[in-house]
Amino acid sequence: MEALREKIDLGTVAEITIGYSSKVKASDRPKVTCSRQVYQVFLEFWNQDRIELVEDFHLMLLSRANRVLGICTISSGGTSGTVVDAKVVFATALKANASSMIVAHNHPSGNLIPSEQDRRLTKRLTEIGRALDLPLLDHVIVTNEGYYSFADEGVL
Repeated sequence: MEALREKIDLGTVAEITIGYSSKVKASDRPKVTCSRQVYQVFLEFWNQDRIELVEDFHLMLLSRANRVLGICTISSGGTSGTVVDAKVVFATALKANASSMIVAHNHPSGNLIPSEQDRRLTKRLTEIGRALDLPLLDHVIVTNEGYYSFADEGVL
């Protein structure tokens, strides 16, 4: 009962604002319609000094017309893996008001075969995306010499 009598000081409550600002016209954004285009956009974005050094995980956000709203680095790790927090992935996509998303990570070894951890993460992101009506369209493993697309291989 004592707690009900306490006055709440709203000056101690954080204000939350949500916004998205783009300096690129929608018609100027690249449109991706196949995994090859996705790979090319990601490869152009990737820091080439790191692609064979450490594993990075990136998120591509798409409009309803499959135009790239932006690409965001979600995590960077070591030579054999990186930790991906699904909350960060979806918080970023929701803030940008994305209609869908594609994720990618590199294998510094150059191996294009997905690990069991890669498969589990893809399944988890797919399930969460389905629940939020924010579909994961693909998960791409990127190397300088090629790529692996979960969607192309029927794994999604």
